[in-house]
Amino acid sequence: MTAVTDRVAAAERGETRIADRVVAKIAAQAAKEAISELPDEGAAPRATVTVHRDAARVRVSLELGYPSDIGRQCGAVRRRVTERVGTLAGMEVPEVAVQVERLHTTGPGAAAQGRIR
Repeated sequence: MTAVTDRVAAAERGETRIADRVVAKIAAQAAKEAISELPDEGAAPRATVTVHRDAARVRVSLELGYPSDIGRQCGAVRRRVTERVGTLAGMEVPEVAVQVERLHTTGPGAAAQGRIR
């Protein structure tokens, strides 16, 4: 404590801990930004996070349009989540697992095609 102000010095106050659910929201928003377009009936990406010290392991579940380059889109999601969580939460992200739950047909006549094998 300083004698003049009776306040605790900044270095002695402790640290800020960011809740897992906040990091998960950052990751879900980053995933949404990374994929170019969500299917009209598709759900927004969801993320779950496990935080240990200053590292966050992230699992993102999402839906993608098809046909598309699924590997490229998953890579873009991994990169964007790593960047945004690192920037906004100040955490290292050693792992981003992307789970594609569903594929939606896209393009002209996709609704009229019905089931595709």
